[in-house]
Amino acid sequence: MTESVAEVAAVIFDVGNVLYHWNPRILYERLIPDDQALDAFLRDVVTADWHFQHDAGRPFAQTSAELIARHPGHADLIRLWGERFIDSVTPAVDGMARIVAELHEASVPLFALTNFSAEFWVPFHAREAAFFAPFRDIVVSGAEGLVKPDAAIYRLALERFEVAAKATLFIDDREENVAGARAMGMRGHHFRDAGTLRKELTTLGLLPPIPAP
Repeated sequence: MTESVAEVAAVIFDVGNVLYHWNPRILYERLIPDDQALDAFLRDVVTADWHFQHDAGRPFAQTSAELIARHPGHADLIRLWGERFIDSVTPAVDGMARIVAELHEASVPLFALTNFSAEFWVPFHAREAAFFAPFRDIVVSGAEGLVKPDAAIYRLALERFEVAAKATLFIDDREENVAGARAMGMRGHHFRDAGTLRKELTTLGLLPPIPAP
């Protein structure tokens, strides 16, 4: 049986690169003026795999100490990852604040499920409290010790949010995370930009059609 679009009644957003741009280069390009040195630092020192430990719940004090032991010449720059992490999270992705506001105005239940360090989340969320005010609840991977696309974190989110998988649209910029949500029975949207998302939300009846010019 084909799923009815009317069954989709709640929306779960990813945060990084869906609601907000996140790129460590934004922080370090102001500190490492040489492009080749910057590329090497981001590629070989503060790697994606190293940072993923924070999303999974490891404290920065531990991960940074280990990394500094391996790269003592970069100790000061590594410490800045923790001290100024939210500087790498820029203002909202174009068009997304409006979409969140319109969904909230339409009384659509809004939630978020993000791979994010628990300790970095606290200052970021405080800085962006007004943006997140419409969200009924947010599951942060680092606080749970679970990360997308592990099925356990989707299960936890659905239980905590008290929403049925089939009645939920999950939005993420990473295909593997969208696939994980679909495997749990949710409808998935692989995020590219606000315009494409708005079209799907309109098709699902969650937002009204944009009037023709």
